[in-house]
Amino acid sequence: MTIAKLVTLRDLDLDGKTVLVRVDFNVPFRPGSTEISDDSRVRASLATIRFLADRRCKVILCSHVGRPKGRVVEELRVQPIAARLAEIIGRPVPIAPDCVGPGAAALVDSTPPGGLLMLENLRFHPGEEANDPGFAQALAALAQIYVNDAFGAAHRAHASTDGVARLLPAAAGFLMQREIDILGSVLNAPRRPLVAILGGAKVSDKIAALQNLVTRADKLLIGGGMGAAFLKANGMDVGASLVEDDRLDVAREIADDAARLDVQMLLPTDVVVTDAFAESASRRVTPADQIPPGWMIMDIGPQTAAAYVEAVRDAGAVIWNGPMGVSEWPPFAEGTNRLARALAALDHAVTVLGGGSTAEAVDALGLTDSMTHVSTGGGASLEFLEGRTLPGVAALMNIPSDYAA
Repeated sequence: MTIAKLVTLRDLDLDGKTVLVRVDFNVPFRPGSTEISDDSRVRASLATIRFLADRRCKVILCSHVGRPKGRVVEELRVQPIAARLAEIIGRPVPIAPDCVGPGAAALVDSTPPGGLLMLENLRFHPGEEANDPGFAQALAALAQIYVNDAFGAAHRAHASTDGVARLLPAAAGFLMQREIDILGSVLNAPRRPLVAILGGAKVSDKIAALQNLVTRADKLLIGGGMGAAFLKANGMDVGASLVEDDRLDVAREIADDAARLDVQMLLPTDVVVTDAFAESASRRVTPADQIPPGWMIMDIGPQTAAAYVEAVRDAGAVIWNGPMGVSEWPPFAEGTNRLARALAALDHAVTVLGGGSTAEAVDALGLTDSMTHVSTGGGASLEFLEGRTLPGVAALMNIPSDYAA
């Protein structure tokens, strides 16, 4: 990540201004309904919203919801999100009929100082994901200042995250600022030893993060389905485990880099395996080099979990992205859960977790508040760990991003 000064809310004259705030209110809904199942993304931006409202700003909120692909999808309207925000914040949150155009502009004009307005789903317009200059101009025309508090969308060069930031005085909201500050410090100036834990299904998803972290970490712990690739790269038979054979050379290179840089790299020594990819499948614990033919790795084993817990005990900082197994199924969540509990118990270390399934697993255990920071952006945090300059962040620093235009 390129180091440059991030423009923040405290750097701009905000009093009484009309402020367009990009938030990440892409909340999950209960299956088959518009009932919000987790409002943490809404709550994450409350500090920014309240700060602006207290300065008598007109707070114009915009977000995407789901993937409507440039067309109106009724079940992806922002109404239930605006209703939840109004309930939480204790003030009305009217909704504009669109995110651009005369109707939206009229409601912005009628919004009182300190009042809130939510624009309709940005992705109802194809110009949003295309970063269309005309669509960005239409958004910018609604406000005097732009604030990006949507770290979870910062890795997307869209009109609302990149284009509009080039047209108005732009700043990071408090959530965005915290994400950048904490992720940046743990990457660039961490307490030592720095332990990096990488899991998830596939090596290909995290090649760049592995390549970057192996040059920065003191210890590298590998779990999840991607652990099978490293075991196979070491010559082990991993049975029916999903392995990207075209990535085995990359796994070997990362292991070689770890040895060359004197990074302690830990791989599973025992694993939980099943005879089918199913929650109810027969399962057993086996040494990592004795996986039966036709069986597949679903979690790290108890011996490995104990070793990983021991490896983090003396950590000064921990970065964790990706569960240790198929943690959404309880029979294969124990490795992830043991590691989460170990990190929550550390009272001397900075513990930073990527978003996505890692955050979901920790939240299910009620341990989110025991971590130093749980990122609100799964994809964004991963790409940050790759060392890339995210377009939504670059726009707040007035520097080029690491993405093609």
